[in-house]
Amino acid sequence: MRALKKMREERKLRREKIGKVNMKIIEAKRSGRDVIEACDIAFAYDKTPIIENLNVKITREDKIGIVGPNGCGKTTLVKLLLGHLKPMKGEIKYGTNLEIVYFDQLRNKLDLEKTVWENVCPHGDMLQINDKQIHIITYLENFLFSSERAKTKLSVLSGGERNRVLLAKVFSRPANILVLDEPTNDLDIETLELLEELIADFAGTVLLISHDRTFLNNVVSSTLAFVKNGEIKEIVGGYDEWLNEKQLAVQLETAEKQARFISEKEAKAKTCKAKLSFNEKRELEFLPDKIEKIGKEISEIQTKLADPMFYKSGLNPNDLKEKIENLETEMLEAFEREEELKNKAAN
Repeated sequence: MRALKKMREERKLRREKIGKVNMKIIEAKRSGRDVIEACDIAFAYDKTPIIENLNVKITREDKIGIVGPNGCGKTTLVKLLLGHLKPMKGEIKYGTNLEIVYFDQLRNKLDLEKTVWENVCPHGDMLQINDKQIHIITYLENFLFSSERAKTKLSVLSGGERNRVLLAKVFSRPANILVLDEPTNDLDIETLELLEELIADFAGTVLLISHDRTFLNNVVSSTLAFVKNGEIKEIVGGYDEWLNEKQLAVQLETAEKQARFISEKEAKAKTCKAKLSFNEKRELEFLPDKIEKIGKEISEIQTKLADPMFYKSGLNPNDLKEKIENLETEMLEAFEREEELKNKAAN
C-alpha cells in the first residue's frame, strides 16, 4: 500500500510535464429520487441459486459497489437491476428519466480495425458535450491521445490505451446512471485517480463492479456483497467495511461453536473421565483445541479468498478451496471422534 501511495505521488508530480486526463461525464436530465428498487427478487441458473430474496432500494446519487468471488453472479445482478434479465421471483421497480450508460456493453462495441477517432466519433469530427461543440482531436487530447494517436487503429494500442478509448466513448454520452464493470483494468495511475474523482463528483447514480479494493474504498457509499447460496448483504461503506464485517461474522460463528463445545465438555467431563482409558481421556481433552485450530485455519483461508489481491497473484484459488474441503473433512472426523468418546463414557 505504501508503495502504491508513493507511486501515485510521483505520478502527480510528473503530470504537468506529460499532460492530464480531463474527463467529465455529460450529465443527462436528473432522474427521479427513487432510481431502482428490487423487491424480494430471486434468480437461479440450472437450479443453482444466484440471488435469493434480495431487497434493495437505490436512490439518486448512490454510489454502489458490487463485490464477491469470481463467478458468483455480480454481472447477473447488474443485468437484473437494469432489466436485461427478468427475476424468477419478485419485482423490480424503476424511477423516472433514467439515462443509463453501461461501460461493459460499450467495450464489446469497440472496433479494433477502426481508429480511436472513428470509435469515439464515427460520424464527422465534432462532439456535442453538454451545451458545447468540441472537435474530436481536442476531446481526445483530454484522454492523453495526441492528434497522431487519435488516427491510430485500436488493434495496435495497448490494453490501457483501449480502456482510455472506452472511457472517452462512455463520457461522450449523456447519463444519470453509470454502470461500470471492472473499469480499472489496465488503467495507468493518473487515469485511475481522475476516474475516482469523476465518479465522486458525478451527480447521478453509479453501479460499480470491481476487485480493486482501493478504488472501491475511495468511491462507493455502500456495497452489495455476495455472501453464499445467493444471499446478498448490503453494507454501508466500501470494500474494507465488507471485509471487516465478513471477518466479524466468521469470528462470531467460531466463538459460538467454541462455547458450545466447552459447555458440552464441562457438562460431561466427570462422567467421561471415569469410564475412558488414560489415552482416550487425553484424546478427548485435546479434541476441542484441535477443532478450534482447524476452524481458525479455515477462516484464514476464506479471508484470503475474499481478498481481490489474491486473484492478481496468479495463484490457483482451487488449491485453497480443496484445502478447505480437506480441513472440513478433518473437522467432521474430529467431531465424530469426540461424540464417539463421549458416548462410550456415558454407556
